[in-house]
Amino acid sequence: MAIGIICEFNPFHNGHKYLIQKAKGLVNEPVAVVMSTSFTQRGEIAITDKFTRAKSALLGGADLVIELPVAYAVSNAEVFAKSGVKILSSFSRLTHLAFGCENSNIELLKQAADAHKNTAVQSLVAKEMQNGSYYPKAIESAVRAIYGDKTAEILATPNNVLAVEYLKALPSNISPLPIRREGVEHDSENTENGFASASYIREQLKQGKNIAEFTPFEPTELALPDNLETALLYKLRSMSVHQLADLPDVTEGLENRIYTAVHEYNSVNEILFAVKSKRYTLARLRRILICALLNITKEIQNTEPCYARVLGFTNDGAKILKSCTLPVITSVKKGLSLGGNTEKLLKTEIFATDVFSLAVNPPKKCGADFTTPIIKI
Repeated sequence: MAIGIICEFNPFHNGHKYLIQKAKGLVNEPVAVVMSTSFTQRGEIAITDKFTRAKSALLGGADLVIELPVAYAVSNAEVFAKSGVKILSSFSRLTHLAFGCENSNIELLKQAADAHKNTAVQSLVAKEMQNGSYYPKAIESAVRAIYGDKTAEILATPNNVLAVEYLKALPSNISPLPIRREGVEHDSENTENGFASASYIREQLKQGKNIAEFTPFEPTELALPDNLETALLYKLRSMSVHQLADLPDVTEGLENRIYTAVHEYNSVNEILFAVKSKRYTLARLRRILICALLNITKEIQNTEPCYARVLGFTNDGAKILKSCTLPVITSVKKGLSLGGNTEKLLKTEIFATDVFSLAVNPPKKCGADFTTPIIKI
């Protein structure tokens, strides 16, 4: 048996270590994680490279680290969760999916997941959307009207939203293992007993402050989003309206608003706030811009996960790996030779890693996916 976790570990901190240890304590089995790589679900570059974060995860208690291809890592919550679950469920040894959440009441979480399929809820969502609301708020409001406050409150916090998406995607042979967050809330600026949010830790790192209290492994080489500003502006200015329309999550003529803002403003933040509205959140817009930078189209993001690329493992992780029913990629060069969607997704991943290398000081050369060995603990 084995436990799965879908994660970003951006960076790996005490809360993540607690999640792994708690899951192991509850089930007493090794842990396989599927981890975002160079860019994250909020549409930002990861604070440090995927290989460093994979090593931290293994040293922090994980037994196997598989990459979540960047095309899914920079997607909305539904695609992010569905793709991670798809990869993890390819391991026949996997029996549980562990995830952190603000409310670990499994019955409420399941009710919130079932609510998405309720026709009355969907009817209310459609009405809310027609009135200019955006989907997360519309679904929360609709669930509140049909199921009441307790179920609706599940959808009001980011980790609970992902937990619901995991439950929607989870096959019947894998049991959910919700684990209540310890310490501080998601994105909190407060700290408590050695726990801090990843966003707080990232900000401390950018300011050159010591974070040893909050993480067992302090990264030494940081990637900063400002270092990609010019590259992103160049990419956006080179795109046509038709190309913008082909990006994931671009609907209802949003491409025209983006195109106008790109040619009117000279900074990424100005573009974001010019396009932002009640319906189009900053997180959604940041993901769209990152997809533009990385050439991720709707077609690429809609491609089904079709391989498991290994970043690192322990002895116990090697046993989990043997149970994988998808092609296992241990060499990117050999993986590319498989052709088809595997080649398409891997090429996107390689390009994302090379773009990531421009965001560190000084910039690093291309090819880390070919030259960095698998981490073995």
